[in-house]
Amino acid sequence: MNDQLCESNEAQLFVTVWLAVLEISTGKCIAANAGHEHPALRRAGGEYELVVYRHSPAVATMEGIRFREHEFELHPGDSLFVYTDGVTEATNAEKELFGNDRLLEALNRDPDAEPEKILSNVRDGIDAFVRDAEQFDDITMLCLKYLGPDPSAE
Repeated sequence: MNDQLCESNEAQLFVTVWLAVLEISTGKCIAANAGHEHPALRRAGGEYELVVYRHSPAVATMEGIRFREHEFELHPGDSLFVYTDGVTEATNAEKELFGNDRLLEALNRDPDAEPEKILSNVRDGIDAFVRDAEQFDDITMLCLKYLGPDPSAE
């Protein structure tokens, strides 16, 4: 896909991607991060923290690159939060960014909450921060809670 997008890309457009495959029966994950924001992970009973690691360049920036893979494992009760840069780059009237600190504060307002409430808490935090300032980027978020393998499947 990367090489195809590089072809005839006179406008030099690119796309950031965070792609993961979760093996539901084990919690094992393999992810590739192509210039995307770092995910936030919450271990059961803990708080959300950014998982910072070296990632690959964005898709369509150069032909023939091999994207780095990152392996991790979710355990029952862990939660994962991924988001576009429009979340942390949401800007208020004073041209301040929402940023990682405010993101983590919103995520950890009620870290035991279900994913729907986590998403709502972050959106509420963004809305309170930016107020009426116009935004120029999408605000896309995904949150999941890993419950572990289905005991009835064994």
